[in-house]
Order: sequence, then structure tokens, then C-alpha cells
Amino acid sequence: MPTPSAAALPIRRLTLRDLTACADLSENRGWPREEHKWGFLLSAGRGYGIDDPEGGLISACVVTRYGPHERPDLAAIGMVLVAERHARQGIGRHLMRHVVSDLDTIPLTLHATPNGRPLYEELGFKATGRAEMLCGRFTPRGAEPRVATRAATAEDLTAILRLDEEVFGSDRTPLITRLPAFADQLRVAEEDGRITGYAAAWPNMDTHVVGPLIAQDTRTAQALISSLAAHTDRPLRTDIDVRHEELLAWVKERGLASVAFNAVMTYGMDELPGDWQRRFAPLTVAAG
Repeated sequence: MPTPSAAALPIRRLTLRDLTACADLSENRGWPREEHKWGFLLSAGRGYGIDDPEGGLISACVVTRYGPHERPDLAAIGMVLVAERHARQGIGRHLMRHVVSDLDTIPLTLHATPNGRPLYEELGFKATGRAEMLCGRFTPRGAEPRVATRAATAEDLTAILRLDEEVFGSDRTPLITRLPAFADQLRVAEEDGRITGYAAAWPNMDTHVVGPLIAQDTRTAQALISSLAAHTDRPLRTDIDVRHEELLAWVKERGLASVAFNAVMTYGMDELPGDWQRRFAPLTVAAG
């Protein structure tokens, strides 16, 4: 159980006014500040935080809801942080219990680090998958997949939203419509005038994160990664579902190295909705 002092701390909604405090909290735990990502998540989702009486935040997390606005059918939890000097006092458990209770009957998902997984299991989350985080400079090798790709235009947004909902299994309009402003690149794969996949590359410190990555098959996913890599001089980072063994081997041959494995966990459902075979990488592990 949380300590009495932790249990007494009020939990409030965070807004974009809390952006600097959220970034400070990230830095306090040895994470990059990630202000660009925090801003995106706080505008597209709902932040929860506990104020430190001495200033700043003791703890924070962000929840992104999907599906109909009045009755969401899925929510993703991310950026769960507790300040170093308040760690191991039950505060993370206090915050997460509040969030799970606040979301009521909405099925939940999150990506858990090995350190975070025991807490989520204690709260009733179950591991239903794994993602491998990779990072490195992408170097083309030999003949790359011959799949037509191009920069997305405003006219593509309707088709991208339709494809995303079909593959993800829930409507992510609030997130996806913010992608053009959030990402440095948004590209689509096309076949006979039909969009068969799309991917974004967004800036995160000194890297470009590839996500979401949705494609009709591995060749299309490869072509999208190649096209994103061709238009950046930064290292790439991405989190690939471990079931996509062919794509994992392919990116490793081209310079990306394994950094870590995270558990994909769910609460209130046995597995994620949608079509995992066309879902290669999340937009961010903090939002699915």
C-alpha cells in the first residue's frame, strides 16, 4: 500500500502549461527531456500528475483515448514517471490505481519496461506481446524493395485515417490528425492509386523515431523505412513487434541495433484489437 503521505497527495489533470514540469521530471529520472513528445501527448491525450509541495511534479503519466469521444473503446497509458527522491514510496501505484479507476471499464494497453512490469502485473495487467527497441544509422544494402512511396499530402489524410482504424482496430483521429505537424516526415506507400501503408518520422532529441509504421506486408514496411531514412541525416529509432522477424532481421542488417525489449500489456482485454500483421511499429510506446 502507498505510504500515508503518498496516498494523501491529490492527483490532478495536467495541461500544456505543465510541459516544462513534465520535461523536468523526465530529466530527473535520467530520460531525455522529450518536450516535443510531451507537448504532443498532452494535447492529444489526458495527463495526470501529482504536485510536489516544493515545486514541480512528483509523478506524471499520460492517457490517450481511442474510439468514439463519448465512449472510448481503448486507452493507452504512457510516460509513467516518479521523481527519484520519491521513488519506492508507493506513489506510482497510487497514481496508476487512480488512472485505472478513472478510466472505469475502458480496456487499457501500455508498453512496460522490465522494471515497471511487476507494478502493472500487480494492478491486473497481462503481458500479451513484446516489442524490440532499435536504434542506429540506417545504411541501405543492395536492392531495396520496389514499392512506390511518396510524401503524404493533405488529400491523403482521409485514406490514412481509414487505413489506421482498420489496422489499429480503433479510431485514432485525434492522434493521427496531429501527425503532419508533429512529424518531420509523413510518407505513404501506394499501389494502383490505393494507399497500402504509411509511416512517420518524428524528432526525438538527436534521433528520428519511425512510427507509426503500418503496411500491407513486410516489403511495404521496408520501403517506407528506406524512404524515411533517405530523407534524414539523423539515426533512426523504432519499436518493432517481435513477431515481425523478417523486418527485424532486415533493419539490423542495415545498421539498427537492439536497445531493449518492452512488454506490451493489456487490461480488460485478452489482446489488442486490429490486425497485428499490418501493424509493425507504434507511433510511440507512450501512446500506441
